[in-house]
Amino acid sequence: MAYYVGLDVSVKETSICIMDDKGVVAARTDISTDPDLISNFISKHAPDVERVVHESGILAIWLTRELEKRGVPIICIDARLAHKALSGRINKSDQGDAEGLAQLARTGWFTQVHIRSEASERVRVLIGARERLIRMRKDLEGHVRGVLKVFGVCMTSVGTGKLRRDFRDQLVAAADTDPAIALLSETFIPLHKTLCIARDALDDQVRMMARESELARRLMTVPGVGPIVALAYIATLDDENGSGNRSMLGLSLASHQNAINRARWIGRVKYPNAVIVICAGYYTQPHQH
Repeated sequence: MAYYVGLDVSVKETSICIMDDKGVVAARTDISTDPDLISNFISKHAPDVERVVHESGILAIWLTRELEKRGVPIICIDARLAHKALSGRINKSDQGDAEGLAQLARTGWFTQVHIRSEASERVRVLIGARERLIRMRKDLEGHVRGVLKVFGVCMTSVGTGKLRRDFRDQLVAAADTDPAIALLSETFIPLHKTLCIARDALDDQVRMMARESELARRLMTVPGVGPIVALAYIATLDDENGSGNRSMLGLSLASHQNAINRARWIGRVKYPNAVIVICAGYYTQPHQH
């Protein structure tokens, strides 16, 4: 007899409902959200399990991978669509949701969600960490610029060279104007330098990953596409070799316009009044010429 399992997952506890092919509940329980405990309960009460489903959520990626390693036929389904089916139940509870998910697993009325590979997640983690460091550095610089204007000090633009040393030099020079600014300088200069060093370290790692990827090198032949854009696209596609959803993805370079001379440029390459939309799927496939 085939069995179908629904998992209502939370951070601490998971409700499990096992249902046979006739819609009769065979077993149910609430246990800790531990892949070993979940796998052992399913194998004990549903030896011929056909399908196990759970909703997409914060633990969905981790739990799906761990249960797949243990041989569980786990499927992650779209939580928004599943919510419409579960909201019609009279008694709303974790066990009730688990039973509803088991019914969806039995009937097949669900939309499967793609779980990205660990390699793609590593790329996304690095890119996300880099973005966070840049935001923290910008917030720090913006705060310092705003504080100094109160004392009549206006900082000039800062170049990107030498870990943005110009910003720290200007802050050191402004420290002589007021004791509060001197304390601000002593506190923020080490933080600013640390953020710049960490960002550069991540940049080096991202460039190395891009150099090692043939697809990233091919994407970087497009004007304005660098390692960050190329790796972000690859991580979203999550399939360098085969049947990813290329038809639904593309790259569009940011367009910048100068109101003074009416020049418009895309990336670092200037074009007169042009907007380029890149069909990225073309660059993800080798072509015969």
